Amino acid sequence: MKKVFISVPILLLVLLLWYLFIKPQDYQVSFKAKAIPGTIYETVKAWNMGFDSVVPLQFESPTHFEQTIVVNDSVHVYEWNITPIHDSLSQVKVNIKDPEHTLKNKVSVPFSDTDLEKGVRKTLIQFNGFLNDHLKDFKVSIVGEAELFSSFCACVALNTTPENKARGMMANYSLLNSFLVENGVTLNGLPFVEVENWDLKANMLTYNFCYPILRSEKLPNHPDIAYKRIFSKKTLKAIYNGNYITSDRAWYALLDYAQKNNIAVENKPIEVFYNNPNMGGNELNWKTEVYMPLKESK
Repeated sequence: MKKVFISVPILLLVLLLWYLFIKPQDYQVSFKAKAIPGTIYETVKAWNMGFDSVVPLQFESPTHFEQTIVVNDSVHVYEWNITPIHDSLSQVKVNIKDPEHTLKNKVSVPFSDTDLEKGVRKTLIQFNGFLNDHLKDFKVSIVGEAELFSSFCACVALNTTPENKARGMMANYSLLNSFLVENGVTLNGLPFVEVENWDLKANMLTYNFCYPILRSEKLPNHPDIAYKRIFSKKTLKAIYNGNYITSDRAWYALLDYAQKNNIAVENKPIEVFYNNPNMGGNELNWKTEVYMPLKESK
């Protein structure tokens, strides 16, 4: 019995020391979001750009990343942990730490509703509204396995962030379309993007913006245009409706589908665009076919 009385205070002391000096967060917020982890991650990236002082996210995976938010004279670190529940619902846990005032926060949080707690709740409520508004702006429908088209094409090689992919396309749309037509090249299909490298950690894309054309013996030369053939291959396919700036939401949906169905894929999506953004209209009526190539068995 005496040992029990001795061990209880020791256990309480250990718990207190862990809470004050080892526990990684000052405060935690948990909520459910009607989106897959990749969509939540991309939405946090977009939301993060709206702060006065923008610090890039520290990426580990679409389910785990860190965000730094500057609040007046404090720097708050938000550690995001996202667990998918099913196809359209995720559990989100955000661990928040104020490194300069962590001890003060840990002492105060159990006994009062601190400024940190109030500010964090307000900030994450704003994010939840931002996310819900974004979810109304697009739709992704998984089609399943499909064969990619085969085509000869003229392409411009580009390297941008995913957010600037559509801007890169628009900057080169006239070059491809006008140059080819003015030089007697026959267009033979819809414009598309072929991603060669999707670097999530560096937040960069290397891709080709292409137009299918009829092959001929006398194709015009241009320093920024290369000619190549796209070969048919097995893929997973989705239909994306929405602004082309955020079409990578379909990429994450396909990766999520592949993981849940044990399908090995290459993170090199191909997008085929059915609408010209310059014509305007309801973006939910814009259509993009998105293909994620299956990994070829060795």
